[in-house]
Amino acid sequence: MANIEFYKYQGTGNDFVVVDNRSQMLDRTDKTIAQKLCDRKFGVGSDGLILIENHDEYDFEMIFFNPDGSQSMCGNGSRCAVKFAQFLGIIRDKTTFLSTDGVHEATIEGDIVRLSMQDVAQSEINTFPEHFTINTGSPHYVIFASNIKEKDVKEEGATIRYSDEFAAEGINVNFVEKLSVNKISVRTYERGVEDETLSCGTGVTACAIAHVLHGGVSPVEIETLGGQLSVEFELENGNAKNVWLIGPAKNVFKGEIEL
Repeated sequence: MANIEFYKYQGTGNDFVVVDNRSQMLDRTDKTIAQKLCDRKFGVGSDGLILIENHDEYDFEMIFFNPDGSQSMCGNGSRCAVKFAQFLGIIRDKTTFLSTDGVHEATIEGDIVRLSMQDVAQSEINTFPEHFTINTGSPHYVIFASNIKEKDVKEEGATIRYSDEFAAEGINVNFVEKLSVNKISVRTYERGVEDETLSCGTGVTACAIAHVLHGGVSPVEIETLGGQLSVEFELENGNAKNVWLIGPAKNVFKGEIEL
């Protein structure tokens, strides 16, 4: 047993346990650590676990775990990791770091983190009569709807996520309401969390791309249950390039837990 110091960060209500793991005190291959720490009844409770580690080529490496121990790219988690790295003194107001899906850049101005996302190739954007599937580092199902405030996102999202088509690998499910040509509202069911979260960075990125393909314009302002985000990008020959996710990331508290 050892006492582990952790920090709690949130980005528009997407909350994360963040640990400085540069000394390798936690085994990054042990997914049960994330399961324990993310448990809202018996652990700290969060939408994911983030480990910050040293890297030879970049400012740091971010290792992300969903609450079930699986790994994926996390946009809001990456923004929180950047703020934590600033707190640790690893970086100042800009950075280049390694995450699950590759290299990212970010800049910081106060609590606002501007994060580069990977380009999204046309092959990763699939248009169907009633929905889109878009991979923005994590796979997303995007469906446009009206009055999404009244939706049972957990039930409807789980129905899609556990359908025969997606049950094996899972998919995140986003419900999008168009508010104007450059503004949308989004609610997201996240795989790995297996519930609705207050915000999802890769999810709002996918929704912004779908919105522009649906006649909207970039940059896109996004309302989530946890706050405001924005996504800007260029659409070239069906490919989304120079994609940026912008929004706040804040420390909530620090503590220790015995593992």
